[in-house]
Amino acid sequence: MAKPISIEVWNPSGKYRVISTKPMPGTRWIKLLTDQDCRVEICTEKKTILSVEDILALIGTKCDGVIGQLTEDWGEVLFSALKNAGGTTFSNMAVGYNNVDVDAATKYGIAVGNTPGVLTETTAELAASLSLSAARRIVEADQFMRAGLYDGWLPNLFVGNLLKGQTVGVIGAGRIGSAYARMMVEGFKMNLIYYDLYQSTRLEKFVTAYGQFLKANGEQPVAWKRAATMEDVLREADVISLHPILDKTTYHLINKESLAIMKKEAVLVNCSRGPVINEVDLVEHLRVNPMFRVGLDVFEDEPYMKPGLAEMKNAVVVPHIASASKWTREGMATLAALNVLGKIKGYPVWANPNQVEPFLDENSVPPPASPSIVNAKKLGLPTSKL
Repeated sequence: MAKPISIEVWNPSGKYRVISTKPMPGTRWIKLLTDQDCRVEICTEKKTILSVEDILALIGTKCDGVIGQLTEDWGEVLFSALKNAGGTTFSNMAVGYNNVDVDAATKYGIAVGNTPGVLTETTAELAASLSLSAARRIVEADQFMRAGLYDGWLPNLFVGNLLKGQTVGVIGAGRIGSAYARMMVEGFKMNLIYYDLYQSTRLEKFVTAYGQFLKANGEQPVAWKRAATMEDVLREADVISLHPILDKTTYHLINKESLAIMKKEAVLVNCSRGPVINEVDLVEHLRVNPMFRVGLDVFEDEPYMKPGLAEMKNAVVVPHIASASKWTREGMATLAALNVLGKIKGYPVWANPNQVEPFLDENSVPPPASPSIVNAKKLGLPTSKL
């Protein structure tokens, strides 16, 4: 017999049973569900990652919908169980859904939700923070101070890189990549080179206008260039931030060969997905090139790092916290809950999942729609006309 799973229950008499595999920030998401006659059960197991068996126990024999996490393996087994329990919907509390077999969900008629549109600025801010921390060796210097090693100012003590006037490179100029680029250009007056399959017209117009503003005020203007290849960005940029999707074309996008193209004192930042970088190759590159620095929020084999990375002083590593601002995490919880509620109540799917402000306004009732269902077309779900 499986070990009982510890849960916290809200609105025990609710008509619809909704499971959350983790406690989530804030309470608005809970109220939105309970106000619509949902019984909410929140798993309180002291485990970072729930197993498939754990989640099967949570689903049980009657479950209308589940809010899950990107660390969980949502495939054939779980979607079959959810279907058999009468469920119709699952939502990742994440914008990515690499952990979800969407085809399996569609096979069982399960709508799969995610939470885009709320992470953009927060993720871009962390990428900018890692860029600055790595360039100016802030973590190294902090550890040096805490170890009691500072005994006076020295000309060569933790000399890093000046960002002003240098070139920032962005690979993947979507919403997050473009937001990061704007921060670096406007914040540090850096020039921009970017690579994307699609032209980022709004980003180009922003940099052009900012360059004109600087020139009008007697300062050196900034400039932009859309690179023909990713290699052009790697070759020319002083700071490079990765913002591609993860698929077979971007797996190990950064490897021994691409690292060799980059400047010896470049800064590389990754807040996208860990497997975009071949971490074994990265560790070796960091070891051989001590002035090359990285800032990493994601890792190839999360929650683990490849051997040697933790010992690299020229690496700033943080535990997947790009979306970890209070506003964003509470917003993600709200969107995930509304994805589940929307399908349970038979609401249509929001037409633009990247414009989610109406769902996040705590002073108004959310629109009667699911904010983002990634397999809506395959399931033939209607789209909101609001």
